Amino acid sequence: MFNFVIDLISRIGYFGVFLLMAAENIFPPIPSEIIMPFAGFVVSKGELNFAIVLLAGTAGSVAGALPWYFAGKWLGKERLERLAKNHGRWLTVSPEEIGKSVDAFNRHGKKAVLFGRLIPAVRTLISVPAGIVEMKLSIFLAYTTAGSLVWTGVLAWAGFLLEKNYTTVGKYIDPTSKAIVATIFVVYVYRVVTHRK
Repeated sequence: MFNFVIDLISRIGYFGVFLLMAAENIFPPIPSEIIMPFAGFVVSKGELNFAIVLLAGTAGSVAGALPWYFAGKWLGKERLERLAKNHGRWLTVSPEEIGKSVDAFNRHGKKAVLFGRLIPAVRTLISVPAGIVEMKLSIFLAYTTAGSLVWTGVLAWAGFLLEKNYTTVGKYIDPTSKAIVATIFVVYVYRVVTHRK
């Protein structure tokens, strides 16, 4: 994966950054912690422009978030509540909990989308509840773009400053990502085991 990321950006530049960041949001195992720092490193060599790299990375991130948003919108609150009623153990939620979660997201959804874009592993997932509650697309795009701009900017700037040592960024962020995924998994298993109808 590492060599693929480097090869694609080296060969097609800005479009490679866009494609990789879009794919990273659709399929999380592709690491933005390598994509953007390497792009920043290429900028430091004078081969790419920082502003255009930032634009390409942000645009790709937003494009990759949209399929999850529309998947959530297609699923919808009522369908999700029916699924929870019939398969509550495996979803680990009840219809009532979904109702409460939707109400909470309606109150704090903008902040959730904005700051969710800055958290590894959560970055992809946060688009789904936004779609479920049918957050206005223009608002979703605005907050997703803002959060993505900060995330891609920080990673690219770190790669620019570290130059050949850009992989250091991933070494610091990767354990955090794994810890978040592990925590989500443990909580899920716990809720499956302790579920009561």
